[in-house]
Amino acid sequence: MNYFTHGLRFTDRPYFLAGTAVPDWLSIADRKVRMRSRRVEPFADGSDSIQAQVAAGVLQHLHDDQWFHQTRAFIEESAALGRLFRELLGPEDGFRPGFLGHICLELILDGLLVERDPPRLDAYYAAIDSIDAAAIQQAVNRMGKAETDRLEPMLPLFQREQFLRDYVEVDRLLYRLNQVMRRIKLKQLPDEAQDVLTEGRRIVERRMDELLPQDLYWNSAQHQGTPQ
Repeated sequence: MNYFTHGLRFTDRPYFLAGTAVPDWLSIADRKVRMRSRRVEPFADGSDSIQAQVAAGVLQHLHDDQWFHQTRAFIEESAALGRLFRELLGPEDGFRPGFLGHICLELILDGLLVERDPPRLDAYYAAIDSIDAAAIQQAVNRMGKAETDRLEPMLPLFQREQFLRDYVEVDRLLYRLNQVMRRIKLKQLPDEAQDVLTEGRRIVERRMDELLPQDLYWNSAQHQGTPQ
């Protein structure tokens, strides 16, 4: 899952919502800092404190990723997308097609959910805009094995860029995808990758109900440690 898929159910709970974004924010801001369930769980005490809400949101993210990546639809369709990238990029391209199949399915899923409910994305960004970035960083530093000073300054950039809006259109999605490629020092994708992304949208849309099943996604919006 990506940001919007993780968080769209929690736009009325800004700090919980922020917690669902923390692992992805850290993958950009400071990759040495990881959120591990065993370190986060003691802080998710069910209270309304910022610390508890952020911790519960992080656990929700980890819980969702665990079942999501094991669904038959994710395994099959991320592989299908990987094969399409392999056909485009050639067999000598190493592991990149498999990585692209995984990440593109998640970005495309975000885009399809935004397309279905644009006001929910506005609510998502409004919730993020209401949080205290310093408080998020402090909460993360209490839970992580290592500390970071890079998360707080990144959150205003996340708000300014609002790159989730670009996932709806394949040309903008490719632009954002190539930003990821630059960040992790992989070769840029050619313009022809838009054809793969267009087919990817059809693939993902066809199986959205299997990717986000009612019982695991829509009916399990509360995980251990969340306030009742």
